[in-house]
Amino acid sequence: MRPVRTLLLILCLGILPGLAPVFLPAVAVAQEQSQAPDYAAWEDTAKRTEEALAIDRITTKTLEDLRKQVVDWRTRFTAAQGANAERIDTVKGQIEALGPAPTADAPEAPAAAQRRKELTEQLNELQAPGLAAVEARSRADGLVRQIDTRVRMRQANELLRLFPTPLDPRNWPAGVAVLTQGARTLWAEVADSWGNEQNRKELKDNLPLILMFLGLAGLFVLRGPGFIERQAHRLLSRGRTGGRDIVAAVVSFGQVLVPVVGVILLVGAIESTGMTGIRTTALLESLPVAAFVFFAMRWIGSWIFRENGPSSKITERPVEARFHTQMLGLVMALEAIRQAFTTEVRPPLSMAAQSVWAAPLVCLTAIILFRLGQLIRPSSRPAGLADSATEFRNWLLRILGTAMIAVAVISPLLAVVGYVSAANALIWPMVTTLALIGLGLLVQRFGVDIYLVLTRQGEEGREGIAPVILGTILALLAVPVLALTWGARVADLEEAWTRLSEGVSVGGTQVSPTVLLAFFVIFLIGYGLTRLTQAGLRAAILPRTRFDKGVQNAIVSGIGYVGIFLAALVALTGAGINLSALGYVLGALSVGIGFGLQNIVQNFVSGIILLIERPISEGDMIEVNGQAGTVRGISVRSTWIETFDRSDVIVPNADLISGVVTNLTRRNLTGRMILPVGVAYGSDTRKVEAILREIAEAEPVVLVDPKPNVFFTGLGADSLNFEIRAILSDVNLKMGVQTEMLHKIVERFAAEGIEIPFAQRDIWLRNAGELFGKRPRPAETEPTPTPAPAVEERTRTPDRERINNDPSEEDET
Repeated sequence: MRPVRTLLLILCLGILPGLAPVFLPAVAVAQEQSQAPDYAAWEDTAKRTEEALAIDRITTKTLEDLRKQVVDWRTRFTAAQGANAERIDTVKGQIEALGPAPTADAPEAPAAAQRRKELTEQLNELQAPGLAAVEARSRADGLVRQIDTRVRMRQANELLRLFPTPLDPRNWPAGVAVLTQGARTLWAEVADSWGNEQNRKELKDNLPLILMFLGLAGLFVLRGPGFIERQAHRLLSRGRTGGRDIVAAVVSFGQVLVPVVGVILLVGAIESTGMTGIRTTALLESLPVAAFVFFAMRWIGSWIFRENGPSSKITERPVEARFHTQMLGLVMALEAIRQAFTTEVRPPLSMAAQSVWAAPLVCLTAIILFRLGQLIRPSSRPAGLADSATEFRNWLLRILGTAMIAVAVISPLLAVVGYVSAANALIWPMVTTLALIGLGLLVQRFGVDIYLVLTRQGEEGREGIAPVILGTILALLAVPVLALTWGARVADLEEAWTRLSEGVSVGGTQVSPTVLLAFFVIFLIGYGLTRLTQAGLRAAILPRTRFDKGVQNAIVSGIGYVGIFLAALVALTGAGINLSALGYVLGALSVGIGFGLQNIVQNFVSGIILLIERPISEGDMIEVNGQAGTVRGISVRSTWIETFDRSDVIVPNADLISGVVTNLTRRNLTGRMILPVGVAYGSDTRKVEAILREIAEAEPVVLVDPKPNVFFTGLGADSLNFEIRAILSDVNLKMGVQTEMLHKIVERFAAEGIEIPFAQRDIWLRNAGELFGKRPRPAETEPTPTPAPAVEERTRTPDRERINNDPSEEDET
């Protein structure tokens, strides 16, 4: 049965060789045919194919053979479609050079008309082979589709064919007869071989070799897996590191190789006796396959569901899950032996016998699969208790477990009703899918271990992007194998790849994987050259020029944008994408961009204007939209400003172009500082002015020209107000200069006896007696609340606070 062989193919890591036929048509299409197709031979092949399709009882094998021939012709016609392409382009260019085609109102000169006629005839002759190839390819493509439809209908009919139910006791003798007659056939072959004196002599001569093979086979099969497993566990018990995990994984694979070698020795020992026949040999050849399936499933289960392994993320009962995985391997091995016995030893089988032989294994497999699905399917947990990765993993496990349970319920029901083919086509691919998933997990873990060793990362590297990328690649590689497992033919995969290679037509341009690959490769090369040029300018060339930092950044950014644009343009041209054909598509997209992305485009254009006009540059101190800070970066969409409290503000570039922006350090770093100072009434104002001017002129950051000024600005309510106005050489040091000057002002004023005033107030209280006294209250009435005393506040200049209790003064108030 195909699922068993597919599983063997998977476990042997034959994914890429199995996919090689899928890619062969693409390679054949890429190769130019040196000769034109033989259309007479093609006509003969096409007629034979059409006649075969007209016959209902034509065998599937004949259809598949004809299909291969038609596909080969189709590949030739695909290559022939591009015949004379360069000459055709040249002639078309010559015709275009003659100008527009003549009309009745604008006739053409006789010489030009004659030349146009000759070129048109030449163009028709050059296009004839390509047009014939297009027509022939269309016919071949139609024949391929007809054959595929016929084969798929037969597959569907086979799946829906109703066999006699195995629950009917009347069908049981047919199944028993297969076993008894098969045993008699094998015994007859052994008896015939024993009756041959030459065979008995061969047995006697080979007896030492046979005994040695049997001894080694017993040792490898019975003791080998346990010994290898203990060695692997011993390596893991010494401490888990990436290198030790790799060695342990390689050593543990001996659990598969060693017993399979033992079974091969066993088969060799039996065949060396000379007592086997054709059917016995065919049955013996199935034993290594069955052994490989069983021990491979055992190995996968022991690693997936091992203690201190990934099993804690899959199931809470790894021991039971490991046991059921081994049981699945056992029934898969029995299925391989059953197929060999029923197809090689006792063919052909009646429908009743096939039903009786297939149903028991389907039901047994369904029981194991059902329980394993329950173990894998996670129990429902309250939301919010796990992170997103855990929830996603549980979601996948829930889907897988539910699918396993559904298959385990449906398959035995189909088998007992009589739909044996449908049951086999459902349950065995599910088991093979589980084996593929388990193998993928092991390969991913093995690859991640190698990655961690090479990059010298710890276990935290498993949470990086590398495991995700590797898992994605393995999942993509597994898609064709899964398709084969679930009934797809290799021809189906070849056809899918052919359709994918042809691509789709977008605006008159054929977009295919080859075109996309060429585009990305050329674009990445151009992008790399652009970044290399930017790095060279930034590090080696621009620092040696007299351009300031802002100009240098503008040049580097501009070259980056131009380089990316040119890389995309060259990639489109190099990939063969016709830009004129895409003009309508791009025009339609521009309408959507104009409405939906107008803000982004506006900011992008504003960013380019900022880089060209440079009203602001990195390092400038600006004020915009009520935010002040230092420009740290200018991108095509926004500008990054770091405020004075070390927070980041992202300002759209459109605001910097359309709004009012104050650049405090655009031309230079100089800036004015205004420092207000107040002194008490009665102070010598001339002396205060001289002291403040002396302090300002003593600061090294204050410019001498223009010199700092001190102004007597007004008579305040509490103080005489002065201002120091000075120009600083570096406005970024404003706060530090202001702090130092205030320290010196306080020290000088204290030394000179000049008082720095502060606000003082007189408080007048009304009804002070009510506030401090007590009034009697009648006992028979409820106490009435005492009104709060009125407080009147006055601003006073004396240096004290006064509480007025004098009634006469209260009246005056």
